[in-house]
Formats: sequence, structure tokens, C-alpha cells
Amino acid sequence: MKKSERLNQELIFLSGKSSFQLKDLIEEFNISKRTAIRDIKELENMGLTIYVDQGRYGGYKIINQNLLTPIHFNNDEILAIFFALKSLNSLSSTPFNKTYKQIREKLYATLPKYAQDNLTKTLSFIEYYTPDIMNNFNYLSDILYSIMYEQMIEISYSTSKSRSFHFQVYELFYRNGIWFIEGFDLSNEKWGIFRCDYIAALVIKDTQKNLLSRTQLENYKKQYDESYRNIPFKCQLNEDGVESFKKNHYPSMHLEYIDHIPFIIGFYNEDELEYMIRYLISLGQNVKIIYPAQLKTNYLNALKSIISSYE
Repeated sequence: MKKSERLNQELIFLSGKSSFQLKDLIEEFNISKRTAIRDIKELENMGLTIYVDQGRYGGYKIINQNLLTPIHFNNDEILAIFFALKSLNSLSSTPFNKTYKQIREKLYATLPKYAQDNLTKTLSFIEYYTPDIMNNFNYLSDILYSIMYEQMIEISYSTSKSRSFHFQVYELFYRNGIWFIEGFDLSNEKWGIFRCDYIAALVIKDTQKNLLSRTQLENYKKQYDESYRNIPFKCQLNEDGVESFKKNHYPSMHLEYIDHIPFIIGFYNEDELEYMIRYLISLGQNVKIIYPAQLKTNYLNALKSIISSYE
């Protein structure tokens, strides 16, 4: 357990107590006496007001038992907050140093006993299912830091063609179980989108040379969105297809009704053809390609390949 995580857990552990002894921390968190003493000093710096009791049994007295910042929400708001935290359990990696489990436990400890019991009972009736996470994602906090402070990062990108390059991140986004970064590839002077789970190494560079302003990045993104995806497509859907589309689709496509008939309309780039085919196959018999011919031909070839695997 990291030191910051342990200190948070110790704070929660002490939140309902008026006194404690050093051995309580040693036994509860399986730490040495020296570490426990250092942690108590850290907890004092975090706002825990204590004094040493020199009496027969010794130990520490807690002067202020309001260890955690008070939060005032009504019951529905509390349920909504904890349901939201529960729904985020699928994010095994986030750009923040704290896990949602830690946050949930910290908030839970601020509630009175009756509210804790009501919350536990209510959430036991609700389950939130999400797809399994594809991979673990490293460097998310570093990526977020580089965006906030407009810094360059050096990336070692591991795919079939591994390479290293300098990159300025415009946006960090999460889609279908995968974290992505979007921004300007300074080494090759072009816009790009990259999967975070393919980043083998990342270093924040302490330089302002060749960096772009936020406005410049926004202009590059706009140009990319308008020019990169230059092949228009149109696919007809049935009502089941509409439902599937609403659950999962890409920013480069939208749903449009023409004469009360639903269609997927959008643009793709030649390099994204295989992604488009895989997406359309996922819609099954609920989609029919109208144009272009290239997309339809490759789609039918992919279906034939699937069928041939059963022959």
C-alpha cells in the first residue's frame, strides 16, 4: 500500500475514535513502530489534532473528532453520488492518484450509522455492468499534468512498428474501455490519436521550444476533423440498429432520419477502413451499407471470410 493510501486509511480508521494507542496502528496496518510514529506526525500535518496521554495506559487523545470535511447532502443526493462511484469501478486506471474505492470509503466514513446502513442496503439492490477493461493504462496522471501545464512529452510507442516521438497532448479521452490521447506529433508535424495502453515509456520534457498554444492546438484539431476523414458514407439501420448505434458509435458519425428511415451518416479515412468494417459487422443484420462501394465490397469480403471459417 502506498504511503498516501495508508494515511487516508488511517484517517478513516481514527475518525470514530476519541483515543488510540500506537499498537492500534501497528496491528491494523501491519507497520513498524517507527513507521507508525512517522504516520502520526503526517496525520497531524493533515489536520488531526492530538496530544500524548501520559496516564497509566498512555496513548494518544484526539481533540477534534471531525477529522473529515463535513458534507451536507440529502438522501437522494447521497445515493446518486455513491451510485456514480460504483459505476466507475470499471475504470481500473484514472489520471488521478486516488482510486474510486478510496474516495468512496472516505465519503462513507462521514455518514452517520443509520445513513451508512441505508446506503449499503439500497446499493445491494443495484448492479452496474460494464465491459471488461482491455488493458492497464500507465502514465495517465503524467499526461493530464502535461495538458494542464502545456508541456511536451516524449513517448515510446509499442506496436508492430515501435517508435519514439515528441508529442503535445490536446485531450485525454476514454472510449469503450480504452484511454486515448489526441494532439500534435511534434516530431512528424501532424495531428494524431494514440492508445495509452501502447505507451511503453513517457517522459515530460522541460522545454518550451516548438510548443503550440492552446488556440493553435484547437485549430489543428479542427483542420484534422475537417480534412482527415474525407470519405463520406451512408448506412441504413432498422430500429434494433438504432438502439445499438446509440450505445456505441464514433464522433465522426451521426444518426439521421430521412423520410422516417434511420441512417448512419458520416466520414472516414482510408486508414480507418478496417475499423469501419469491424464496427459495421458488430451491428449484425441491423445495418445495410448504401455507399461507398469500397466500404460495401470490403464489408462483404469480411463476411465471406467469417463464413469460410465455418466450412
